[in-house]
Amino acid sequence: MRYLLVLLVAASAVIRSDASANLGGVPSKRLKMQYATGPLLKFQIWRVFEEYMRVISQRYPDIRIEGENYLPQPIYRHIASFLSVFKLVLIGLIIVGKDPFAFFGMQAPSIWQWGQENKVYACMMVFFLSNMIENQCMSTGAFEITLNDVPVWSKLESGHLPSMQQLVQILDNEMKLNVHMDSIPHHRS
Repeated sequence: MRYLLVLLVAASAVIRSDASANLGGVPSKRLKMQYATGPLLKFQIWRVFEEYMRVISQRYPDIRIEGENYLPQPIYRHIASFLSVFKLVLIGLIIVGKDPFAFFGMQAPSIWQWGQENKVYACMMVFFLSNMIENQCMSTGAFEITLNDVPVWSKLESGHLPSMQQLVQILDNEMKLNVHMDSIPHHRS
């Protein structure tokens, strides 16, 4: 059941991202609600968001924090979507007992005959194996952090998560730099 929930969440994330990326056939930027006035710290993650969010919001109460899933490349999303549908069709064929190979004029392989004799086990095997492959396709291992749309950390580039001390140091430096840049008078030429 947990795997199905992960699949549904991943599928809905793909659908939402595709829908938000192409509204009315015209490519557009994703609309964001801008209620807070402080800097925006964005996490693109798979896990560990809550722990970082708690510490950062205590230290920097003016920072607005958003978290979102870092989507894999489109080809992997399409493979996962195809596997999801194929899995359900295959399970349906196993349960109903229809031989798809007869439709193509082929003799059913022995694994298909075994699946017809052991329907419950075959359905479970198809379900869990396809979920394993789908999860592998949807997993990116990303932990990407941006501050006002400027990247400040990338696990994809560095290969590891920042420690809490590293992240706080990076944010301190960025916040000091932003305050310093805001205090410099802008010269028009």
